[in-house]
Amino acid sequence: MQVLGVIPARGGSKGIPNKNLALVGGRPLLAYTADAVKESARLTRTVVSTDDERIADSARSLGLDVPFLRPSSLAADDTPMLPVLQHAVDTLKSEGFTADIVVLLQPTSPLRRGEHIDAAIVWLERAGGDSVVSVVEVPHQFSPVSVMRVDDGWLFPFLEGPAVVRRQDKPRLYARNGPAVLAVRASVIAGGSLYGDRSWPLIMKPEESVDVDTPWDLSLVEWALSVRRDGPRRNGSTEP
Repeated sequence: MQVLGVIPARGGSKGIPNKNLALVGGRPLLAYTADAVKESARLTRTVVSTDDERIADSARSLGLDVPFLRPSSLAADDTPMLPVLQHAVDTLKSEGFTADIVVLLQPTSPLRRGEHIDAAIVWLERAGGDSVVSVVEVPHQFSPVSVMRVDDGWLFPFLEGPAVVRRQDKPRLYARNGPAVLAVRASVIAGGSLYGDRSWPLIMKPEESVDVDTPWDLSLVEWALSVRRDGPRRNGSTEP
């Protein structure tokens, strides 16, 4: 199976200007996805899809492949992800590389690791289906049975029916965490779908699932990385 990783990193982010190059722990945000790619044993090839020369230069300095620049028509605020992936797949196919599986790796998920990438690919190969997508469990206080709405200043349950108070009685629900990883068959992408009809979950921990969208998220990632880096020392280990 030829497995293509695609890192979409456009230059026009507005919530955090130059988000993909924003420094986290002294490194550009993009660097942490580069690390995960290097840790992966299942990716055949990984490319960065960007419209920005600065991001392209940074990606190359991190050891990533930037074989093309994405057209500006596919780099707007409202550009869906599907045509971005289709463009990458079709461009590489015209140059002789045909992907069987496409793995979307967004730089805004810097806490994802190579083991998550490989787990998604292996599960898709073994279990069948159209895709494997990373998810995180929804905190119980955000369950639909706990969510409220405001009507004329008063609080009302969002869902009708008796209130569910105990955490143990609430359904276990999951939400896509970015997604940090999406492994999808290339035939599904070519057919005009991002996930297909049958998608398996790859469950990730909350501390692995931060999706960077605000400056606060950057601070949270920096803290999480420091805990990950310093954790063994806090437990008395002398290992780095």
